[in-house]
Amino acid sequence: MESPISRTDLNCISLADPDIQKSVALLKQACLDSGFFYVVDHGISQEFMDEVFAQSKKFFDLPHSEKMKLLRDEKNRGYTPMLDEILDPENQVNGDYKEGYYIGVEVPADNPEANKPFYGPNQWPSEEVLPKWREMMEQYHREALRVAKSVARIIALALDLDVDFFNTPEMLGEPIATLRLLHYEGGQDTGRVSNPAKGVYGAGAHSDYGLITLLATDDVVGLQICKDRNAQPRVWEYVAPMKGGFIVNLGDMLERWSNSIFRSTLHRVVLDGRERYSIAYFVEPSHDCIVECLPTCKSETNPPKFPPITCSAYLSQRYKDTHTDLSSYSDSKA
Repeated sequence: MESPISRTDLNCISLADPDIQKSVALLKQACLDSGFFYVVDHGISQEFMDEVFAQSKKFFDLPHSEKMKLLRDEKNRGYTPMLDEILDPENQVNGDYKEGYYIGVEVPADNPEANKPFYGPNQWPSEEVLPKWREMMEQYHREALRVAKSVARIIALALDLDVDFFNTPEMLGEPIATLRLLHYEGGQDTGRVSNPAKGVYGAGAHSDYGLITLLATDDVVGLQICKDRNAQPRVWEYVAPMKGGFIVNLGDMLERWSNSIFRSTLHRVVLDGRERYSIAYFVEPSHDCIVECLPTCKSETNPPKFPPITCSAYLSQRYKDTHTDLSSYSDSKA
């Protein structure tokens, strides 16, 4: 059984506000309460955001056979079909009713850095099929990373760290930053209206893996958060879309760093039958970064709750746990 769904209120942080202590206080309160907040005045124009969404739609409008030519590879770059991902296997009867497209940090195949699990060349639709698509997505990737670094500065201050703690080379200087375009089909034609009682979701309940996630959405409501994952029954609340702003949430690595002081909150997508588009930007530190309890987050009475782990090892396991084995698509990519 689930409680009736209400709508939650989130703190809103302006990156243009000169009062940094006000932003720190708003973020700290949000991180202790829900792990979700809005970010506005981030410097990405609405015109550009609208064009990125339009280009995303153009890709997902391509024939299925065309999209499957770009099926995600072992580096998790490229297209993910409907039901490819199952985020909540205990409660989902199928995978997520969404399709997506992963774009990571572009590293040429002949660069030694491309041997790292989450670095390498991206897959791109041809210029003939989608002109200037790559150019636009690469620009968005750069812009979103700039915003993420600004948010990370506020997070550092909220954790009583140096303002540039997360902006060192081993952290966000060489990040594993992944852009993911997402499309949830409308349900009127396909019958893909979410039904939690029957285990049918746009995206199953999960927490994000990394440091933070920046989410841009269209105006269709669908995202729900659960502030207390241990409550029975769980209480889910809708998060309203914010035109021109990002919905930002903390990931599991930040929960580990902060010794669970800051929360990586369960969230899911529940659809009412309307088509929905969103763009997630997942921000993680460098491959070799060791995620371990911060000095400001432990004491004799509050020892570290998690063992140290490298970012690369942690991410690799999480992706493996939630995505379909690529060998099952062996006949589909031809």
